[in-house]
Amino acid sequence: MAVIAVIDYDMGNLHSACKGLEKAGAKTQITDRPHDLERADAVVLPGVGAFDPAMQQLRSRGLVPVIQDVIASGKPFLGICLGLQILFEGSEEGSEPGLGIIAGTVKRFHHEPGITIPHMGWNHLELTQPQLTLWQQLTPQSWVYFVHSYYVDPVESQVRAATVTHGSQTVTAAIARDNLMAVQFHPEKSSTTGLQILSNFVQQVRSTVLV
Repeated sequence: MAVIAVIDYDMGNLHSACKGLEKAGAKTQITDRPHDLERADAVVLPGVGAFDPAMQQLRSRGLVPVIQDVIASGKPFLGICLGLQILFEGSEEGSEPGLGIIAGTVKRFHHEPGITIPHMGWNHLELTQPQLTLWQQLTPQSWVYFVHSYYVDPVESQVRAATVTHGSQTVTAAIARDNLMAVQFHPEKSSTTGLQILSNFVQQVRSTVLV
């Protein structure tokens, strides 16, 4: 059974993400120990809250270089919500440097008539990397659940795996590059579609373990 380490850094409820991964057939381990991340078959970085406290928590645990090394090693890695944003170089939400895995910044939605900030609720994805393993068995416009006031803006457009439109703004909803995948929405709150995405990730981890 594939073992997926779920990083614990006091930024959100980890158990709902674990539940979805376990339903897909994985064994999860909630941990903040570098050795566990290095030993696991895959790593998930969830998170809710603000950018600066998240980075401060990771740094205080000595996890920044470990996460960077895990991703560089080719191990499957999935970021969720805040776990997507902190992969970038920095955020308009604060002043702390991010992990710097993906070139670009995190920006705030601009106000316009008729839209709410945060962007909260169900919205449909436009898949820009439809061949991605993470999207297997999804429809071209799948509905998922969002809660965010900030969005990622990658320098390299080819890392975008999906977009979402809120008001007049179409922004990145997911990124993918090699073994690294991350989503702005909450798959663990996105019903059947979200469980399918988590199941797809688990299947990808299994195929990596078997190679």
